[in-house]
Amino acid sequence: MSRPILLVFLLVILIVTSQFEWRQPLVSDLDATPSLSQKQLQASKREESVKEKIILSQERHIQRLNGIVRNLQLQLVECVGQNGTKNATENYNLDKQFIKLDRKHILED
Repeated sequence: MSRPILLVFLLVILIVTSQFEWRQPLVSDLDATPSLSQKQLQASKREESVKEKIILSQERHIQRLNGIVRNLQLQLVECVGQNGTKNATENYNLDKQFIKLDRKHILED
């Protein structure tokens, strides 16, 4: 009986040691997994910061373009105002000339 007990004991020791050896690589794999997730986390943080920089750059461009549009609108309003004043002055001068011609025509008759 001692021989079968010894064999069982050796078998148990063999199983325990083999499980221990198999689990060590698994533990190192688990250690590697957080480093991979940390790398992925760092990559996603970099990606987010790049996206934020792009958005900020686009916002600055939009603000600059809005300023240019406002400036052009002001210039357009000034041009329309000047053109309106010029047209009004020309119409006034034409009206004066027409009245003079009309008076001359009346006086000649």
